[in-house]
Amino acid sequence: MKHENTAKKQRTGLIAALDIGTTKVSCLIARKDADRPARIVGIGHHAAKGVKAGSIVDMDTAEHSIRSAVEAAELMAGGNIKTVIVGISGTCFSSRLVSYDISISGHEINDHDIHRILDTHRLAADIPEDREIIHVIPVGYSIDGNRGVHDPRGMFGDRLGVNLHVITASKNTIKNLHTCVHRCHLEIDELVVAPYAAALSSLVGDEMRLGVTLVDMGGGTTSMAVFFDGEIVHADSIPIGGMSVTNDIARGLSTPLAHAERMKTLYGNAMPSPSDDHEIIKVPIIGEEQSGETNPVPRSVLVGIIRPRIEETFEMIRDRLDAAGFGKVAGPRLVLSGGASLLPGVREMAGEILQKQVRMARPRPMEGLAEAASGPQFSTCAGILDYALRSGQSPVARAWRPASRPASRFGRIGQWLRDNF
Repeated sequence: MKHENTAKKQRTGLIAALDIGTTKVSCLIARKDADRPARIVGIGHHAAKGVKAGSIVDMDTAEHSIRSAVEAAELMAGGNIKTVIVGISGTCFSSRLVSYDISISGHEINDHDIHRILDTHRLAADIPEDREIIHVIPVGYSIDGNRGVHDPRGMFGDRLGVNLHVITASKNTIKNLHTCVHRCHLEIDELVVAPYAAALSSLVGDEMRLGVTLVDMGGGTTSMAVFFDGEIVHADSIPIGGMSVTNDIARGLSTPLAHAERMKTLYGNAMPSPSDDHEIIKVPIIGEEQSGETNPVPRSVLVGIIRPRIEETFEMIRDRLDAAGFGKVAGPRLVLSGGASLLPGVREMAGEILQKQVRMARPRPMEGLAEAASGPQFSTCAGILDYALRSGQSPVARAWRPASRPASRFGRIGQWLRDNF
């Protein structure tokens, strides 16, 4: 159960981040000495097997993928790791806002009061038995009903209130993750949801304060994180990713998946162009690989297969954000990360459908981070490492359960919107 407001000892030595995606497992190892900034000393990645929509579906093949990525990073780092910070992707996590207050009897607010209001034991009884708390993040305090307080310590009042962003995940998914990582002779030190991690490595301070949505387009899922006033206020995920486009191409053109992926990479585009009808692509026919027989297809056919799936993805994101009450909160900025965001035309379509200014994510520079690992597809892994390094500076608190049952989800969101606009 993690949250960003209680002091924790800063990590030093070798620190490892592990991103287990549907199509790729990535591992970054950093060395942090007490007297100097962290530097990347190990990078490893391997094709993911045994993972579907961010969840482990085959323990043996997933174990092999994780081992291969970690061992490559360890070999480069020249040392072995025992623990990893792991990202949670897929659709197993959920997000909600909780508000409540406590009596402080008019005295000066101190660290003890902050610990008391962020005590996770109060939350536990309000969380379903099949869920586990991953993050508990305070997004604002209030004193005697006066909201917009960022740090209440040193102030006076009778009642101290807090708005908490609680992110939970499926216990069974987490157990499978722990088991698979343990089979690689590693232990999970912390968990962090993938879109939160990608945002930490890619967003700048002004974006987080003014409002921004990060959309992380992976192989099996597309997830999103909404930031406002410097904090993450919403996270969500949909079961559509880059592999969905590849599967559509394979079915639509009756070609093997490997060739469908290659055509998507070489010729794919989410936006049509006037020359598409004149450019012919030779499509290998499924089952005819040995004979080398191909089917000539205009590029416009390929674009016609890709475009509806990308449209559907961003329409679902728009609808999910609107349904949760965060469609307008994030302001006009959108940042795209993840390997699937590199498909030409995706950025333009995102701007059209979501009506936002769009830029591509790029992990913040870190000593030792190779250029090949500095693109949007490595944002999550770099962000997991960023999260691990930040946790020594920011608090990791436990949550709680309010004395009275909180209002409905939409009631809490409505209250939060009224407080902040």
